[in-house]
Amino acid sequence: MSTASGGSPSSFRQRFHAGETLLGTFIKTPTSHAVEIIGGLGFDFVVIDEEHGSFDRGSTEMALLGARAAGTAGIVRVPEPTAARLLAVLDDGATGVLVPHVSSVDKAREIVSCCRYRGGKRGFSNTTRAGGFGTLAVWEHVDAMDAQTTVIAMIEDPEALDVIDDIVAVEGLDGFFIGRGDLTVALGASGMADPKVRAAAEKICAAARRVGKPVCLMVANAAEAQDWRALGASAFIVSSDHGFMRQAAMKTRADFSELAKA
Repeated sequence: MSTASGGSPSSFRQRFHAGETLLGTFIKTPTSHAVEIIGGLGFDFVVIDEEHGSFDRGSTEMALLGARAAGTAGIVRVPEPTAARLLAVLDDGATGVLVPHVSSVDKAREIVSCCRYRGGKRGFSNTTRAGGFGTLAVWEHVDAMDAQTTVIAMIEDPEALDVIDDIVAVEGLDGFFIGRGDLTVALGASGMADPKVRAAAEKICAAARRVGKPVCLMVANAAEAQDWRALGASAFIVSSDHGFMRQAAMKTRADFSELAKA
């Protein structure tokens, strides 16, 4: 399995819809540095994690600047799907949003409405970073944002499974992230490999395939991604900046432990 890196952030939505194999990671550290390093390595996107990371608007903005500098798509996982929170990250230059706990059609429609100008109710300003600080005229900005903004719903609640066909059909949702961790806890499963979690994830993949929309999920490695690729997933999140740092530090510690024994 290969990844098609090198696309511009503005083309991320198009590539996502086309089912390209895309590689990303979570960013937990509220600086631009990890984003620049990972983006510079050719990752297609990063997910700036406001839900489980210690980000505020200022640090999110810096991380998005890092994504822009590295030429990678900056997706923000917002902590809650309020109009104000979604507008803030989009105005600050996010390529798209990852929205937790989308468990109903009404919630899905509300998220889309907050993120779209035409047919929605996104608050207008073209004097933000997204509008080139006034460079783009009103309708140029509207059309550019509606064309580029990627809205990804996280499906991670058992109740969402009961209406999954209705959720995936909501116009304006670009794709879906399968939250296997939350599903594991909610279903009382033994782990993400538990048949109950696997069945739930496969149900989401099948529903998305029926409407021709892409699926993203977190995997441990390329081998696991290959398994899910066969079921229709195409965007994969591997680890996080914290995880990569910990793995490298563990290896170095182990290497030096062996040296001390020599």
